Amino acid sequence: MSQARKRRGMRTQKLVANYLADRGWPFAESAGAGRQGSDVTGTPDIAVEVKARTNLDPLAWLRQAEEARRDGDTRLPFAVVRCNGQGEEAGDYVAMVRLRDLVQTLSEAGYGDPKVRT
Repeated sequence: MSQARKRRGMRTQKLVANYLADRGWPFAESAGAGRQGSDVTGTPDIAVEVKARTNLDPLAWLRQAEEARRDGDTRLPFAVVRCNGQGEEAGDYVAMVRLRDLVQTLSEAGYGDPKVRT
């Protein structure tokens, strides 16, 4: 991987951490390169995997986010992807989450009809 690609990846990780810090996770910080676990620390209820890649491998990325959790950890795992051509506005990046996790989160937030939830 070129140095430019590594810098872009680290910058993306920092942008995502800053975005989260401004929106309810005040202790969110970029974990740095090569560290095991979530790419963003200080987020006790979410496990974030950050990618700035050309290739697309969402299942592997979601598995990485899940593996960042410890035994009994209930953090919501998801991946954030900065696609080629996207600037530095982290709010525009793509977030990927398993459907079951999304539906559970939406249900807990009051979306959907509570009479049909199982």
